[in-house]
Amino acid sequence: MLKNLEGQSQQINGMDYATCTSQTCAEMTGSDGHISGIIPFLWEQTNTRLVLLSVGLILPAFFFNELLGIQNLVVDLLSVGALLLVGRPVFISAARAVWNDHQININVLMTIASIGALFVGAYTEAGMVMVLFGIGEALESYATTRTRNSIQSLIGTVPSKATLIRSKGVSHHPGILVDVGDLHLGDIILVKPGEGIPMDGRVVAGETSVNQAVITGESRLVEKAPDDEVLASSINGEGALEIEVTHLVEDNIASRMVKLVGQALDKRAHTQRFIDRFAQYYTPAVVILALLAIVIPPLFFGQPLFNPDPQVHGWLYRGLALLVVACPCALVISTPVSIISALSNAARHGVLIKGGMVLEAMSNIKTIAFDKTGTLTEGKPSVLTVRSAFPLDDHTDHVNITSQEWTPADGLCEDCLVALASTVENRSEHPLARAVLEESERRCVGNRFPDAERVTALTGQGVNGQVDGHHVIIGSHNYFEKYISHGEQDCDTAHQDSAKGYTPVMIGVDGNYLGTITIADKIRLSSPEALAMLKDLGIDPLVMLTGDNAQAAWSVGEQLGVTKVMAELLPEDKVNAIEMLHREYGKVAMVGDGINDTPALARADVGIAIGGSLGATAQVMETADITLMNGSLQLLPFTLKLSHATLRTIKANVTVSLLVKFAFLGLVLVGAGTMWMAVFADTGLSLLVILNGLRLAKRPSSL
Repeated sequence: MLKNLEGQSQQINGMDYATCTSQTCAEMTGSDGHISGIIPFLWEQTNTRLVLLSVGLILPAFFFNELLGIQNLVVDLLSVGALLLVGRPVFISAARAVWNDHQININVLMTIASIGALFVGAYTEAGMVMVLFGIGEALESYATTRTRNSIQSLIGTVPSKATLIRSKGVSHHPGILVDVGDLHLGDIILVKPGEGIPMDGRVVAGETSVNQAVITGESRLVEKAPDDEVLASSINGEGALEIEVTHLVEDNIASRMVKLVGQALDKRAHTQRFIDRFAQYYTPAVVILALLAIVIPPLFFGQPLFNPDPQVHGWLYRGLALLVVACPCALVISTPVSIISALSNAARHGVLIKGGMVLEAMSNIKTIAFDKTGTLTEGKPSVLTVRSAFPLDDHTDHVNITSQEWTPADGLCEDCLVALASTVENRSEHPLARAVLEESERRCVGNRFPDAERVTALTGQGVNGQVDGHHVIIGSHNYFEKYISHGEQDCDTAHQDSAKGYTPVMIGVDGNYLGTITIADKIRLSSPEALAMLKDLGIDPLVMLTGDNAQAAWSVGEQLGVTKVMAELLPEDKVNAIEMLHREYGKVAMVGDGINDTPALARADVGIAIGGSLGATAQVMETADITLMNGSLQLLPFTLKLSHATLRTIKANVTVSLLVKFAFLGLVLVGAGTMWMAVFADTGLSLLVILNGLRLAKRPSSL
């Protein structure tokens, strides 16, 4: 795939223009990435270099013939030379289209028009027709190549070498440099400060911060420590890392992005396919219309086939000019340039969109449904509050159960409650236990008590164990209501927490209640703002789908600002919910974490996945229509605005293209238009729609 992207040749309307390598892309766009780099791009390749040379030949002929009215053999030879120089690939493509494919395409129109112009003695116009057509094709190639630049830059960010320090249990010291293609799963590689990370993997030693903007689009640095996942093409920060390889080079996140975006660029939107089908019928119809224009007026109305008056052209010339005017270059290029620019822009900002069809469907979305856990929330339980059952003074703040004078009636400070709970929960793999352990690490109290002994699980209720001779229970509110008494206020608070969707975890020592740790799946910081932006964009309703009980779901929904909540849903119920929303509101998008929500994502008109862990991201990239790589919902309003801007741009390009065509068609039919004027207008129009489409490659603020 990488080889195809970097080295393949693209055939555009019969003229081969090589897709640039990363180096060529840099030269093409110039240091600032603007259109000023088009001249180096044209000079880089053989066919486009001929276009530049033909311009040098036709300009003198145009100056002397069209502007000064001087026509002689030298001027005619310059014009014919320009025609042959740039027209050869067009003539060849036209012959193949007619002979092999039995089709009449744009190249056939240009060939007939230029040869016909030679036949009527309009040498300069014949040369000008082909030169301007060549310039238009070169502009199309430039636009396509420039918009692929973001994908080429992604390839360039992945190091091709890695420092291997351990492979299959064999140590290498101080490390050997190997090709990334030679690495195996489980190999340990060293990434030094400031280096690019060459492979997806898991940190086994070291701490640092990494820049993974090329994958996720987020500019902030992300902290990495042992057991954290890292992405290929990320840039390591200040610390050295030892990384265990978890994906082979062809399966890493960067390779998947290149593959999927490459496939997306080849998928056509409904609008683009309509224009392609339109061109298939339009082009032969134009040839028939031109023949009728040449034959009918002279044959039935006595109009001149050749007109000696240079100010009023005969009908042969008008028919040939009509072919030139009718060339749908700008019309055909208007859609693909816009779509490719938009897809490249999205990929650069961490949004993978699987083709123009998805982009077009996104612009028609009426309502969006969200999974709650892992989508609107972080999907990771964490400690929200810690409440001690007894008020503590300065003395008892530092008393804990290891003190000989301590009794449960003395109570425990908040730090001691967390430390005690973490000592017992350290033997559990439950997600709530992990939340307590992370809180103890955050408070730096993990080693305050001796290790717990005789730890056993209370199935579905909690866990208990012995700590320094005391019997410690970490359990649910239901368990404490049955076996350990606690105050009425503590009971009411636990019920309130449960109603909000939180989980109260109670702590008891020697049969006495000492406090509660409230654990919750926190709302993503980006969720409320993103939902507010979607409302401003006219998306209504915004629906939350969850398996939680209705009371807890509505509590979370109110905090988020959703307009509708559908609770107590199983995975199959979410599919039914999507179908109901589709019937009631129209086109529906579904946003989920891509693991448990796959059926609903597939049923929605547009399935949108939140990139989370490395494994989840790899899966959702294959199944979802759109993937938000950095897990931020703020990318969703950006994607919606981009889809709307793309459709507006396409409609504007198509409308302007047709209006200009009809205007020049009228000029030609009344004898006031010339062939070179028609092609010049078409080339200018092509440049206009290209530049308009390339606007979609700019930053979101310009949409």
